[in-house]
Amino acid sequence: MEKIAVIPNSTKDIGLSVTRRLVEYLSPRAQVHMEKQYEGTGLPARFCGPELFDLVDCVIVLGGDGTILKVAEPCGRRAIPVMGVNLGKVGFMAEIETADMEAACDRLLAGDYAVEKRMMMRVVIRKDGRDAVVCHALNDVVVAKMEAQLIALSIFSDGVRINAYTADGVIIATPTGSTGYSLSAGGPVADPTMELFIASPICAHMLNARPALMHAEHPVTLRLSETGAESASVTVDGEIQARIGLEDEVLISKSGYTVPLVKLGTQSFYDTLIQKLT
Repeated sequence: MEKIAVIPNSTKDIGLSVTRRLVEYLSPRAQVHMEKQYEGTGLPARFCGPELFDLVDCVIVLGGDGTILKVAEPCGRRAIPVMGVNLGKVGFMAEIETADMEAACDRLLAGDYAVEKRMMMRVVIRKDGRDAVVCHALNDVVVAKMEAQLIALSIFSDGVRINAYTADGVIIATPTGSTGYSLSAGGPVADPTMELFIASPICAHMLNARPALMHAEHPVTLRLSETGAESASVTVDGEIQARIGLEDEVLISKSGYTVPLVKLGTQSFYDTLIQKLT
């Protein structure tokens, strides 16, 4: 690795003290690139605009899983490996702790690491017969109510209706996203290397509401029904993308991109799951 982008989370790394420690350790060994907003910090790095991800071989993210989500699409598009340093509480994707950061960098620079490819979703929000929004998600898509009235939503897999929910909303998650909001809503946990979609209702007003697992090769369509609220919000990996109505659709399919996560440890996903969530 000769060119590395460092992406901090300034709300978790107050004063950028951990970022400074990382950049000062890396800069004699590799060419460090950062976003232009950090240009006045005095860090020994090259500061770039939107072209940042086109210039680097690897990305190191300082924060947590939420910070990794923000770089998932540009890294997935370019097949750039991502190493996460955990400054948050859980950190399923950000597996490196700050105490081990320098040793992890040594292994990264030496090429002594594995890559775990994580499935992404391609999300299309179709309004008035046109694709109003097209984006990619690593974690989840959430269609949720915007007012007091519940939404009624039908889910189709490869054109076949598989379920209908009356609820506050519905989460469609990847296996990576199964340990996030989907888990809090009662969804199952999936091995993150699998390829499938998980549909989990949020606070369903039904006796028979259950999550559903769907094949990743079969596109998923979400549509509102007239028996519920006439509009809903669509959030993709934590970012609100659009408001939809009764005539609109949310189309979800397996993305052509995957996110390559750098893996250094021998701890399994299930060891991490038990450690973090019990």
